[in-house]
Amino acid sequence: MIIATAFLTISQIMYKMGANRLSFVGWYTNWYIPAGIFLSGVAGVFLILALKKGEVSVLYPIFATAFIWVLVLSRYIFAEPFTSQKWIGVIVILFGITFISIGSSRMKSSLKVT
Repeated sequence: MIIATAFLTISQIMYKMGANRLSFVGWYTNWYIPAGIFLSGVAGVFLILALKKGEVSVLYPIFATAFIWVLVLSRYIFAEPFTSQKWIGVIVILFGITFISIGSSRMKSSLKVT
């Protein structure tokens, strides 16, 4: 799932790079967008492989951390501002992942047969 998240994050950055260079004339030389599409597909393959072995309710929130990684990388690559609203969004995502993880581990422990 970590590999899927990394590929998804990189694909989003590629989309932004491609969008920044997008023009009607010369659009076919803009390799960032096809690279982003390809990397999104690779992320999808790794997501499917992870879902084959795990629970979607646990794995998908990990995949959602791509939003956080894109936010961080956008700050350094594109000099996008890191506002208080973005910080709140990161905190909400992290709390959600934590609560889902705790809930899943409690559910598993209550289902064990002794």
